[in-house]
Amino acid sequence: MFDDSPKKPLPKSVVSVVLPLALEAAYSYTVPLAMALEAGDYVNVPLGPRLVTGVVWEIGVAAPAGMRLRDVREKFDLSPMSAIQRKFIDWIADYYMAPLGMVLRGCLRAKGIFEPPRMKVAYRLTDIEPQRMTPQRQRVIEAARDLPVMKARELADEAGVGVSVVKGLAGQGVFEAVDLPPFAPFAKPDPMALLVQLSKSQGVAAAALRGSVTARKFSVTLLDGVTGSGKTEVYFEAMATALVAGKQVLLLLPEIALTTTFINRVEERFGAAPAEWHSQMRPRERERVWRAIASGEAKIVVGARSALFLPWHNLGLVVVDEEHEPAYKQGDGTSYHGRDMAVVYGSLGNFPVILASATPSLESLVNVDVGKYAHVTLKNRHGRAELPQIELLDMRQIPPQSGQWLSDPLVDAVAETLAAGNQALLFLNRRGYAPLTLCRTCGHRLQCDECSSWLVEHRFKKHLMCHHCGHTESVPQKCPACGDEHSLVPCGPGIERLAEEAEARFEGAKIVVLSSDISRGESLHEKIRDIAQSKYDLIIGTQLVAKGHHFPDLTLVGVVDADLALETSDPRAGERTWQLLAQVAGRAGRGEKPGRALIQTYMPDHPLLEALEAGDREGFLTHEKEIRQSAGMPPFGQLAGIVVSGNDQMQTESFAMSLARRVPRVADILVLGPAPAPLAQIRGRFRFRFLVKTTREQDIQGFIREWLKDVQPKGSLRLSVDIDPYSFL
Repeated sequence: MFDDSPKKPLPKSVVSVVLPLALEAAYSYTVPLAMALEAGDYVNVPLGPRLVTGVVWEIGVAAPAGMRLRDVREKFDLSPMSAIQRKFIDWIADYYMAPLGMVLRGCLRAKGIFEPPRMKVAYRLTDIEPQRMTPQRQRVIEAARDLPVMKARELADEAGVGVSVVKGLAGQGVFEAVDLPPFAPFAKPDPMALLVQLSKSQGVAAAALRGSVTARKFSVTLLDGVTGSGKTEVYFEAMATALVAGKQVLLLLPEIALTTTFINRVEERFGAAPAEWHSQMRPRERERVWRAIASGEAKIVVGARSALFLPWHNLGLVVVDEEHEPAYKQGDGTSYHGRDMAVVYGSLGNFPVILASATPSLESLVNVDVGKYAHVTLKNRHGRAELPQIELLDMRQIPPQSGQWLSDPLVDAVAETLAAGNQALLFLNRRGYAPLTLCRTCGHRLQCDECSSWLVEHRFKKHLMCHHCGHTESVPQKCPACGDEHSLVPCGPGIERLAEEAEARFEGAKIVVLSSDISRGESLHEKIRDIAQSKYDLIIGTQLVAKGHHFPDLTLVGVVDADLALETSDPRAGERTWQLLAQVAGRAGRGEKPGRALIQTYMPDHPLLEALEAGDREGFLTHEKEIRQSAGMPPFGQLAGIVVSGNDQMQTESFAMSLARRVPRVADILVLGPAPAPLAQIRGRFRFRFLVKTTREQDIQGFIREWLKDVQPKGSLRLSVDIDPYSFL
């Protein structure tokens, strides 16, 4: 007998999909019967009237009661996001209290991956003769006889004609179109391409790092070596070991400006250029790298902190160079710390992580103290190079002449250095010409209309600029307050003003200025290369010059103002100042010639500067640890910053006060504020700040979630949470 009763439709399975939007959780969708999905698949789903690309987080979830679900529309032909990467995203969202969708958004920075790869068209010469020969066509044909298949632009450039000539010949059949792969492949690195003779201490350090890789399990090793000790060559050995094992390697750098230098070093060592990943990449190259990492083709990647979010196929080692750098802390969006998240990723993926620095962070050193991290040290410079001698110049006793910023001893030292045919560096961590412009008639200070900060004069670019919102304007001819003409005067030195003084004092010297707002892209790379080749005599730079550069003929470093960051409320001010001054002083004497560093200060009896002059790193660090521990500050305690902002000052303050009345009473958790933030206004938004301080044992995220539960800022009001803040502005 046949059962002809109507059949019930088969139930559809339900999946949760995370969307790259400011959403706290995944959305549920049904799966069409003809579609097979697994966790990690990239899909298109409807959200309101539009389609949004997301990632399947879980399969077989329960359908929400009483809710009609919509179908997944499309599955992309891409390898699924790995379980490790999904766990990593969940971890970041939970720890940093960020919307899950916004963390996912950082993984989808290569938009072209969701389109079929576009094949490239090249042309190959056939036996067909053109209908009419011209000199231009003749040159194209002759060029093509000696060359393999080439794209139209390349062939046209080779023949010195326009692309239309090539296309015209192709239209007549003289050339046939040939499809090329959409992306050039990445060359396979050779771990044995260039073997460097290591010193005895380097060899011991390299063996320890190789051991962490061959163990094939999670570990963190702090590679702690003085400036110029050859740390890079040591961790290259660990990278080579990972490559031999068939693993991918990620080398994280704090600054894009360092990328080209390291690309060249990596290519020289391994015989192949690595893949790059940073914010200045073009979309097409971004897609190429994303696909090559997902397939496992790209074996070495040199990148910024966001490279952690790439779709790693078989990652086996992460090296975090200059691990102490504050630049690893993301400021906008999800406020994660790249160094810390590299350690988390290694833990989830069960592979080793290497942290390298000449001036390690207190966080890493304390982790060494308690046995969480292994410690590998390099206490001497490589070869015959020695650490520079450091001398403090007491500006109370030897002040500079009026209107100038260099003391006589520093001027004499620079002159002697240049006369001997060596290079000198003057360091001032302040961009622009002058940090403040005021009216000498009425005292008015030029301030940004949108921020509570002074406008910085940039004389090279002939404008005033706010370093917080980017606002620029021309320098006024008269005071905006009193109308007096020619009364506005620059106050204090910036790097451009220092360059002006240097040009007057050191006539004939070839001077170069290195600053992030003056030197960018190829211009910066060319300047760094030219400095290394001794094409400049005197370098004047901001903190950009303190990071990883090797200038063999640089024998003198002059720090113009060592006191800039000492008198602040930032709990890390002392540590950062130590790191910056030690790093910039370490640029001197890295070659065969001895170096020295002269540091101008009005506080020569400050414990930090005394320790720096004496070379007493351990004494400074012990003192710094004691201060932090007694105050319950990181890394011995926890901090979280909460900023309330809005367009209306009264409304914003009122909202902040209402939050203060909701603070739960919990032992060992202290909430300070609300108080106007040090930068009380940025981009027209008024800012009030809370600081949550507690012990390492407390669940600070749970406390904040309970405190802010059901809080819904309205209108222009915004609420941002920063776990482990690095900025206190």
